Amino acid sequence: MLYSMTGFGRAEQTIGEKTFLIEIKSLNGKQFDIRLQLPPLLRPLEFDIRSALNETLERGSVECIISLKQNGAAKPVVINTELLKAYYESVVKVATELNADTEHLLASILRLPEVVANTTDSLNEEEANAFKLLLKQAIKEVDAHRLNEGSVLENDLLERIGNIEKLQVQVAELEPNRRNKIKDNLQKLLEERVGKENYDGNRLEQELIYYIERIDISEEQVRLKNHCDYFRAILKDKEKGKGKKLSFILQEFGREINTTGSKANDAEIQKCVVLMKDELEKAKEQVLNVL
Repeated sequence: MLYSMTGFGRAEQTIGEKTFLIEIKSLNGKQFDIRLQLPPLLRPLEFDIRSALNETLERGSVECIISLKQNGAAKPVVINTELLKAYYESVVKVATELNADTEHLLASILRLPEVVANTTDSLNEEEANAFKLLLKQAIKEVDAHRLNEGSVLENDLLERIGNIEKLQVQVAELEPNRRNKIKDNLQKLLEERVGKENYDGNRLEQELIYYIERIDISEEQVRLKNHCDYFRAILKDKEKGKGKKLSFILQEFGREINTTGSKANDAEIQKCVVLMKDELEKAKEQVLNVL
């Protein structure tokens, strides 16, 4: 079970005389980073909103926009005169420079955010609880979307790991011939340079065994297979946030593949190593999106 960091959720409900619309968008990110837009009415609940988002979504770049539509009878309002004056002076100055019409300027400024506010705007306990349930509904939608995206990521990652394992099989098939070719090439080189009768065959065999042991790649291939098995085991784990752990394991993949390439001394095995690296890079790109 895998969760992506990409998701979207939306919830809308009328609570009392107020209609709330919550839209949450989540993208990949190293930590939990939230951009929150909410009306002044909900500022007392800002800490609770952030905590609810962080608790469930855990990681990623999250944008949460909450809009409010006031329904029902008109309510007493208060004008923020200081803010209105500041808006007015700034806009008049720009309008004068541009020689623009200022006839309806005041009416336009009155529609700007927080210039006019309801004096009795507040949520009672019942409305606040209803809003929190609505927020949970939106978060639940994001979580469901993340799970769907995660299943796509999981299938792709399993394909990449499977391809690496197939290439390992090819490397294992090429390994015996690699050793024989190394031995034959060294013997041929010695015969050409010093002559067959001028070197000790028994000593050559000892040196060849030592040399071939140093370039043996069996340990790297065993460790790589173990990493593949561990990677699959983590994918099956019920733990929700495991993107960082998967990323660390893929780093270990890279070490074993690179060491295999540096020891290979064989063109066909080097081709397999290049293909392994390609699959590994694709897997790393996908893991960046995993929660």
